[in-house]
Amino acid sequence: MAEHPRSDLDILVAAARRRGMSRRGFLRGTSITALALGTPGLLATCGTEGAQQTAATCKSEDLSADEKVLNFSNWPEYIDQEVKKVNGKRTTVLPTLEDFEKESGISVTYNTDINDNAEFFARVRNQLAACEPIGRDIITMTDWMAARMISLGWIQKLDKANLPNVEANIISSLASPAWDPEREYSVPWQSGVTGIAYNAKYTGEVRSMEELLTRSDLKGKVTLLTEMNDTMGFMLKIVGADPTDFTEDEWGQALDELKKHVDSGQIRRFTGNDYIRDLNAGNIVACEAWSGDIMVMQDGNPDIKWVEAPAEGLSLWSDNMLVPNKATHKANAEMLMNYYYDPEVAARLAAWVWYMCPVEGAKEAMEKVDPSLVDQPLIFPDEEFLSNTWAFMGLDEKTRTKYEQDFAQVIGA
Repeated sequence: MAEHPRSDLDILVAAARRRGMSRRGFLRGTSITALALGTPGLLATCGTEGAQQTAATCKSEDLSADEKVLNFSNWPEYIDQEVKKVNGKRTTVLPTLEDFEKESGISVTYNTDINDNAEFFARVRNQLAACEPIGRDIITMTDWMAARMISLGWIQKLDKANLPNVEANIISSLASPAWDPEREYSVPWQSGVTGIAYNAKYTGEVRSMEELLTRSDLKGKVTLLTEMNDTMGFMLKIVGADPTDFTEDEWGQALDELKKHVDSGQIRRFTGNDYIRDLNAGNIVACEAWSGDIMVMQDGNPDIKWVEAPAEGLSLWSDNMLVPNKATHKANAEMLMNYYYDPEVAARLAAWVWYMCPVEGAKEAMEKVDPSLVDQPLIFPDEEFLSNTWAFMGLDEKTRTKYEQDFAQVIGA
């Protein structure tokens, strides 16, 4: 009798316990799923007309010289952790952050209050639009939301003189995104890729997104993601457009391509990362997926396969550290950003979170931290791997709202 597949939660928890792995991928998708029906409406109803700020209209004062404190907001389970006994009680500590506090003399309040880009945006938009403080010195946003906040003038320009490690060690593929080409406002925290996964117990190899959407044996057994950038990037690729630089006409062609496959019944549904449950059980046999999720799943189910080089390439994304307007400890924030771009520190962080490390030299440092991870391409991709990745074009506020509405209409959200 065949062994019954473990549940998606079993797989995630078991792998996390064995490897100390992050649930960042799990939370990234889950929160999107919860908002799948509401996000486009949120973007439409919570418009940002009149919310534009500039360095001249919204001035911030830096009190770092006198106040050795820092308030950092990040996603849950996205930093190295260790359980220690403190005064006889088991306490979770953050080793690299503790070392930063000792070295810098800066006391860090670390918050895990970012569970979804759109949700967090809705929480802080009124203050940032009015040039009011949000009580945080660093926030960590995914590329498209970082681009949105920068375009609205809500983010402070960084002082590169305080970021020598970042300047020297940021990997070349992340050094110049279209939405912040000089990295004047953002520093990547961690990165990942979106691609294709399949369950080899139920289907043969899937080599491309086009194959995922056209093979008759996969009809009704595949899912795509509710995240517009991820799914529409691949649709643009299929119609021959460049996701990093496309026209309005090409956007329309890509939407038509997606609608064709929705109408045909090829796509079972659109998901956050609740594809994990269905892929593991064989309810779906292939899907658009996030790299971190699949790395975790593979530890508990060897039939789960990641397509390393799909014909359309892989969508590259990052979560980025930003200093919002009216944050009063910018220099302290820059000191922390610079600290995490020390290769040894970056290796320690990467060994826990299992996402793509943005720091040059961390791979060599990983030899001492965990040699088994040195050749893991989804943590330390080589140039050949990165040459097959792309990032979604930055959009202005009006265009993003329109495109989100277009996408929601096609997927039925």
